[in-house]
Amino acid sequence: MAERTLQRETPSTVRTDKALWAWLIQAASGALLVLLAGLHMLAQHFTAKGLLRYEDVVAWLSRPPVFALETAFLAAVLTHALAGVRAILLDLGLGPTAERRLTLALAALGGVAFVYAVALTWSIAH
Repeated sequence: MAERTLQRETPSTVRTDKALWAWLIQAASGALLVLLAGLHMLAQHFTAKGLLRYEDVVAWLSRPPVFALETAFLAAVLTHALAGVRAILLDLGLGPTAERRLTLALAALGGVAFVYAVALTWSIAH
């Protein structure tokens, strides 16, 4: 009977898995940014006829598909930017505890920024 060897998780394999997920999140958010930036340009800049007044912009943002597009764009920008900041700061050689704290702090910052921006846009548009 063949012996099976169990592969134990070591700190280096756990870090590699985290790095892979962080890279995948950054790559996916970057690809999503390309798509959403194009849609944003079409919806906000190329469909407008001349200069828009504030009231026109508010009326445009009050449409549910436009509000959803802008919200998704915001989420993609925040995710991509904060993942990039995390990657840069991790290059300083932080330990596992500092890495965990940094990740939680950036996630909290992103969550607060997202909620604030969506609430502000909602209050302007409605």
